[in-house]
Amino acid sequence: MKKVIATLIAGLFATAAFAQTPAAPAVPAKVEAAHTKAVAKADAKEAQTVVKADAKEAKAVVAAKTEVASAKAEAATTKAKAHHKAKHTKAKADAKLASATAEAAPAAAK
Repeated sequence: MKKVIATLIAGLFATAAFAQTPAAPAVPAKVEAAHTKAVAKADAKEAQTVVKADAKEAKAVVAAKTEVASAKAEAATTKAKAHHKAKHTKAKADAKLASATAEAAPAAAK
């Protein structure tokens, strides 16, 4: 009977020793506050970087649209100049033809 009681008592001590959970390390308030501050600072920096990137993208889109509009206006101007030059050249050619025809008509009549 003494052996049974001794075994039960030893078992009780053994289970009591293994059943205890280790104590959680106490995190000082300063460390936790510093962690919270660092996380908040990182989030703010990320948000600021995202806003800057979005602004840069919007600026690039506006610049691209401006470039396209400028190119279209330049193309229209170039087309108008070419049309005007061609019209002027055709008028000169018509005038030369008319004067040559006028000179040739009296010579043919002789």
